[in-house]
Amino acid sequence: MSPNELKSILPALLEIARQAGQAILDVYGREFSVTQKADDSPLTQADLASHVIIRDGLAQLTPDIPLLSEESATIDFSTRSGWKAYWLVDPLDGTKEFVNRNGEFTVNIAFIQNHEPVCGVVHVPVSGISYTGITGLGATRIEPDGQTQSIAVRRPCAEPAIVVGSRSHANPKLLQYLAAAGEYQLVSMGSSLKFCLLAEGKADFYPRLGLTSEWDTAAAHAVVTAAGGRIVKLNGENLDYNRKESLLNPNFLVIADPDRGWLELFSEYPE
Repeated sequence: MSPNELKSILPALLEIARQAGQAILDVYGREFSVTQKADDSPLTQADLASHVIIRDGLAQLTPDIPLLSEESATIDFSTRSGWKAYWLVDPLDGTKEFVNRNGEFTVNIAFIQNHEPVCGVVHVPVSGISYTGITGLGATRIEPDGQTQSIAVRRPCAEPAIVVGSRSHANPKLLQYLAAAGEYQLVSMGSSLKFCLLAEGKADFYPRLGLTSEWDTAAAHAVVTAAGGRIVKLNGENLDYNRKESLLNPNFLVIADPDRGWLELFSEYPE
């Protein structure tokens, strides 16, 4: 789809994300059970309810475009390797944050074309705020009342720089490598909200040295790149999608200001 075609369906995507967010809040507001998936990650009724809403909504909106979701991720690579375009969804990103009831979880819907996320919607159920990004058309933050503002990454980098890290997946090695960056302020946050802080110019750098899956990053990746940022692997190449059988991402860096030299800090980090 072209950028303008994606723009034309963006209101429908936002409505699907909001409906999924409401289903999540319906579970969030009562007692719920938590089960463990095969990889020991948590699963709740909210994940499944959100998945069904997004699956059915996208099937109505774009019936000919396949869907890959965290809750239906068993599609073999021999099948999905032939996809030129598809939806990549995390119905509830930050399930640990959901279980801990800290509000830092999101609904993520991304459109992948030629291995790149070219459109993304990140919805925050607790606040009602949504972030969108379409390659070539920019990124936005949308308030619960519908007020919309364009957003962009911060350049130059703040002094001291604001570095964001995962609340649930701390990495002691990270601090060793960041020591060479000079003075900085570290902010911990859950889910794809870390990307959104960079996209709206409130943070400067997010290094992720640890396991994530492609559905964890795709929607917010689209928002950040539409806002003028970059997401790169430690070798400097852009992070891409659906290139291999495994759906795990390599280590990556989310960078607002490319002139700051963040990539060089991790040139010796083991892959």
